[in-house]
Amino acid sequence: MHKEILENIGEKELINRLRKFMPKNQISDDCALIKTKKDNLLVNNDSLVENVHFNDISICPQDLGWKAVVSNISDLLSSGSKKTIGITISLILPAKTEWIWVEELYKGINKALKEYGGIILGGDCSKGNEKIISITAFGLQGELELRRNACKPGEIILTTGIHGLSKLGFMMQNKINFNNNVFLNEKLISKSIKHFCRPQVYPNFLKHLLKTRSNKKIKRIGCTDSSDGLFQAVQDLAIASNCKAIINYEKIPKDKDWPKGDKWDEYYFFGGEDYELVFSLPKKWANNLCKIDKNINKIGFFASGKPSIEFKEKSKNKLLQKSPFKHF
Repeated sequence: MHKEILENIGEKELINRLRKFMPKNQISDDCALIKTKKDNLLVNNDSLVENVHFNDISICPQDLGWKAVVSNISDLLSSGSKKTIGITISLILPAKTEWIWVEELYKGINKALKEYGGIILGGDCSKGNEKIISITAFGLQGELELRRNACKPGEIILTTGIHGLSKLGFMMQNKINFNNNVFLNEKLISKSIKHFCRPQVYPNFLKHLLKTRSNKKIKRIGCTDSSDGLFQAVQDLAIASNCKAIINYEKIPKDKDWPKGDKWDEYYFFGGEDYELVFSLPKKWANNLCKIDKNINKIGFFASGKPSIEFKEKSKNKLLQKSPFKHF
């Protein structure tokens, strides 16, 4: 009898199969929504696994603690959280882990919480063969609900910041060799390492959305973050919203020192861990937002059609044949 294994099934199909054990639409977004009489809660869980997401060469424990918090807050923000209440932390550590490593991890966690809000509410510790940091974060749902399935044909696709830097930072930290013909200046290298080790999120994002909203009746917009890469973020929105995404390659914001070439396009679109927000808005709202926030760029639009992604520039569609990051 043939036995299916996760390596062949893949993460997305695994999650899809698990949906039968949960209420309807429970897996549509990274965050779960819990309705209460007063404020609705958003709950998110994210895990960082040694030798999958990090190792002792690529990142120090204090930066790892920061990153573990930011990855969760990014998911809360991408669902419309107006405030982070706090987090719980589950640690799985080898018995020979040095205390100083754990102390530095928690220093990084507290620095991120001081920057973005929230406190440590509790957690759990256990022994294991590899280090695993699993954080559950709790936030309050804001006035706008940000959901993957809320994009509509005709809406503009936007993204905060630029992509690819975290991928480059990861490669630099792991001393991965590049093509000898590629020149990377010190400014780009420094920026990419910081982007990988100390990613930032956008606490004013919701405030800017509300300030520029042209139609107060709109309560839901399509949004996700790019923790698994820009391509995966756009694809998730397209599938959840049953739309076709048209991306304008020429509008994609890149660092001015970012190298050119197919391989560097691949790093940009599929790199992951940039924690930028990818979302869609009606045209007027999108124009208003871009006027007050220069870190946000329009990169395409959604159209009616089978859920898919294509470039406005047909010659770039070969890039879409590449595979995004896989957890299995």
